[in-house]
Amino acid sequence: MSEKIHPTAIVDRSAELGPDVEVGPWCFIGPKVRIGARTRLIASVHIEALTTLGEDNVVYPFGMLGGPPQDLSYKGEPTTLEIGDRNTLREHVAMHRGTVRGRSVTRVGNGGYFMGQSHVAHDCIVGDNVIFAQGAVLGGHVQVGEQVIIGGLAAVHQYGRIGRHAFIGGLSAVVADVIPYGSAFGVHAHLAGLNVIGLKRRNFTREQIHDLRAAYRLLFAEEGTFQERLADAEHLYAQQPEVMEIVAFIQAEANRPICMPRD
Repeated sequence: MSEKIHPTAIVDRSAELGPDVEVGPWCFIGPKVRIGARTRLIASVHIEALTTLGEDNVVYPFGMLGGPPQDLSYKGEPTTLEIGDRNTLREHVAMHRGTVRGRSVTRVGNGGYFMGQSHVAHDCIVGDNVIFAQGAVLGGHVQVGEQVIIGGLAAVHQYGRIGRHAFIGGLSAVVADVIPYGSAFGVHAHLAGLNVIGLKRRNFTREQIHDLRAAYRLLFAEEGTFQERLADAEHLYAQQPEVMEIVAFIQAEANRPICMPRD
């Protein structure tokens, strides 16, 4: 057990705390919680049962982790929340456990930055190195790829998918799947091009960005049907992995339609 536990904190006997974990004043850690080395709970953090929090995370006051899912089908089953390493969770961030009718687990990757009042709902899968701005929220069963940025007060509808390296503008209501590398804005959100600024910051080459732009223009042109344009892109860019990632994302079975440009 860690020695850095404030005397006002409550830690269940079955909880497992790694070396140098810091538990600040008025924190609560429930049964069968596991917390990795050097993670810091600054103050008034509430972690319920069956939650795993990896190494080197920082959780700010009033974070709520592993609470029961906000789903009327949930009847108290032992589902879980798994959070990776090196995440920052600012004030009032909430992440809930899964449901048995879903994945039975909510999973968050590594290196994320979750600003105040952001929310990850039950059964979501969130990739590495994401940024959720103030008040960004996910409905249940949402999948978010790595390096995604979700703007302030944006909301992603349940069962939605956000592809890798995508950017969601603030105040957007995302009710359709956003392609990898895409940029979406508005209520309801529409596809507004590629996240070119993000690609440049992440050192994508000029050739990669050029091919993505050309493929985007082909996919969302006015000529022909969307399925015909998708087949053309699959043929023309078969050797371009980023474009093929977009093609595979569109072709995958999904609960939501693809987010499209505004007419």
